[in-house]
Amino acid sequence: MNATIHQVSISAGGVPKLPVPAARLTPAGLEGDGHDDAKNHGGPDRALCLYALEVIERFRAEGHEVTPGATGENITIAGLDWHRVVPGTRLRLGATALVEITRYTTPCWKNAGWFAGGDFNRMSQATHPGDSRVYAKVLEGGDLRPGDPVELIEA
Repeated sequence: MNATIHQVSISAGGVPKLPVPAARLTPAGLEGDGHDDAKNHGGPDRALCLYALEVIERFRAEGHEVTPGATGENITIAGLDWHRVVPGTRLRLGATALVEITRYTTPCWKNAGWFAGGDFNRMSQATHPGDSRVYAKVLEGGDLRPGDPVELIEA
């Protein structure tokens, strides 16, 4: 299976981020996307938040009410081996966009509502390797939409 963008999501700030049919990616992130907490979200090295559809589906199978965009990711990707998405990895998104993974995200208490028993640390890289969202910096921008291809470029 080839990897693709499953969903593109934005919000004025906070979670959940909601699906949009397309968005332009710039060095600052997706146009129209905002953050309630600029100290912990956004900026050049955290311009984009990405997550795997398969991790979300696994969470749902465990009884968590997580949906694409709910945890604050901008791009939900389907068909990618998420364990290979590590800091230093680059992803080609769509025809022109290129991002570099900078770090794993820190789970935020604002996501407690999606997790059974409020255990938002279920998506912590430290306790559940491979189940974390990731932040990326934008190396090349472009227009993104669901169905666009995703190519992993190893670090």
